[in-house]
Amino acid sequence: MISKVVANAYQAVSVIQDGAIIAIGGFGGAGQPEDLINALIEHGAKDLTLISNNAGNHEEGIAALLKAGQVRKIICSFPRMSHSYVFDELYQAGKLELELVPQGNLAERLRASGVGLGAIYTPTGYGTLLAEGKESKCIDGRNYVLEYPIHIDVALIKAELGDRWGNLTYRKAARNFGPIMAMAAKHTIVSVGQVVELGALDPEHIITPGIFVKSIVCRQPV
Repeated sequence: MISKVVANAYQAVSVIQDGAIIAIGGFGGAGQPEDLINALIEHGAKDLTLISNNAGNHEEGIAALLKAGQVRKIICSFPRMSHSYVFDELYQAGKLELELVPQGNLAERLRASGVGLGAIYTPTGYGTLLAEGKESKCIDGRNYVLEYPIHIDVALIKAELGDRWGNLTYRKAARNFGPIMAMAAKHTIVSVGQVVELGALDPEHIITPGIFVKSIVCRQPV
């Protein structure tokens, strides 16, 4: 009997090795799997490359992971949000490398990885510092920049409901980057609010099929 449900978050993230490329879902606090992040901090994997929408706020979630000194490089769209002082301090001290990627490009580079594209052309960033050193091309009179997929070792995402096969639904805006990160990752770990029986999820409502999920942790007792 196939079951991707694991006992706890620490067991789920124990597969993450030093030097791994990890992605963490969330748009600000919406959809951020804080239980998985806290388990990763306890696990202690270091020298990580982190892909996320932002660099965290205060000293919780992603900011806590940065403060723990486990991240070498962050690839994100909004590193400086309100109360992002942990990122600021690390970056100013030269302890954290930043690759700034426009949000649409970040999403499309993740999607390109998930669907197997070799690269994409996007007009976003053309003629700016973000395009320096990158190939460009004029297509139908419009200039584009060549961007490459972002490949992920492990994705940590948050969903609302999941079954033991790993099929997922999300709650409203908490969906954000979860589906494309799950597609782009070699190993996807999901924190769900509830594990339901097979067949309980309407197939038309499933956003992430179980084929993209390796393990599930329930935030509440199963």
